[in-house]
Amino acid sequence: MSDTSVQRDRLRKIVHLAQVYRGWTRAEASKGLGREFNKLIPDSGNPKLDLVVALADALDWTIGDVAESVCTNDGGCIQQQSTETGDVGVFASLDEAARACHRCGDYTGMVAKALQMAAAATKASERALAANRLAGGWDGLGRYTKALASVQTGLAEPGIPRKTRLMLQANLANAHYALWHLVEARATADDLVMRFANAPPDDRFGRVGEAFAFYVRGNSERRLIDVDPEDSRLHASRAREDLCASAAAYRSLADQFSDESYSGIANSCAGALIEVESVLGIRDPLDALDEIAAGLDTVVDVAQAERGDWLESWGWWAIFGCNIASRCPDSPEVQRHLAIFTNKASEIAERLMNWSLRERAFTFEHMRRRIADRADANEPWTLDREEVRTIAGTMGRFPAFRDVGWMILEKATVVDD
Repeated sequence: MSDTSVQRDRLRKIVHLAQVYRGWTRAEASKGLGREFNKLIPDSGNPKLDLVVALADALDWTIGDVAESVCTNDGGCIQQQSTETGDVGVFASLDEAARACHRCGDYTGMVAKALQMAAAATKASERALAANRLAGGWDGLGRYTKALASVQTGLAEPGIPRKTRLMLQANLANAHYALWHLVEARATADDLVMRFANAPPDDRFGRVGEAFAFYVRGNSERRLIDVDPEDSRLHASRAREDLCASAAAYRSLADQFSDESYSGIANSCAGALIEVESVLGIRDPLDALDEIAAGLDTVVDVAQAERGDWLESWGWWAIFGCNIASRCPDSPEVQRHLAIFTNKASEIAERLMNWSLRERAFTFEHMRRRIADRADANEPWTLDREEVRTIAGTMGRFPAFRDVGWMILEKATVVDD
């Protein structure tokens, strides 16, 4: 097949994916993508820039992501910066409005307010704070590449207050971690830990920042267990130390301030410790799987569970269980656990609209089905259009997931709602 044919085929798949993701009819797709439906795929296979931009917007991908998925040769990525500013108001009132959006989970509103803050900012400290609020909005929407770009913009501002710089650096570490930039996440979190060691925190903000720095550094080491298996025990040992420190810090904060969100994060640390201790031989892996399963009995009915950090922590317990199972010799018991854990993680991800959990749940479900196929189970995988939309959104948010996403879409049968 020629490069032109390959590019036409790739472009056709991406147009179809955008149509499914948005739930568009042919007429709506024509309007959304700016040309007649039967003229969307050029004979050359090379889409014009306006179509690439429209597809990126429709899929919640970056322009570079769309170009990379279509092109058969190596091309440069086109970066896009939002120029929307909205109504300019008083900076302080806009900041309070952005924080209010964050508290109620209105992340789209938070992005809009943050962009207005940026337009209203008149000095470096305000521009940096606006960038931090923008990063928070993008993070809530699962748009981690945009969150990363926002915090980098904020950190480039000179002479900003220490508190603002620490907030930005914590969000930088988190964005790198979410995108699986583990070396960068670990290094950024390590610098934060050292900063707090040199100037021990004496207020709530500082204590939360220190607890979070341990959390990101420990979980980055935990993820490196599989990424860098030659040093798996070293990563597990480091992860255990940091996760213990983070759990203790969050429990102390929860006790002092009667805030269950802190105890929920501490519970995430407890689940992560089960995983790393199974690597270190402190826990038997099969016993660890049973312990994870027992913990998940807390959230049998996910639909009735209260949204928040506690529910998210159980979603991560399910993922930690998948990690443990993936390292065990295959057996019916391991497969049973893996099926339960992937299903629970998926349920919680959908309840919370959590893109990081979605990415992990899809990845492990794909792995589980590949193992089943090798055992001649030939387990069918049926997706409805809402699930296809979710996979498409996950592919846009996590570039490393894109190959897995395409394999899932090619293997599964898509049914109408």
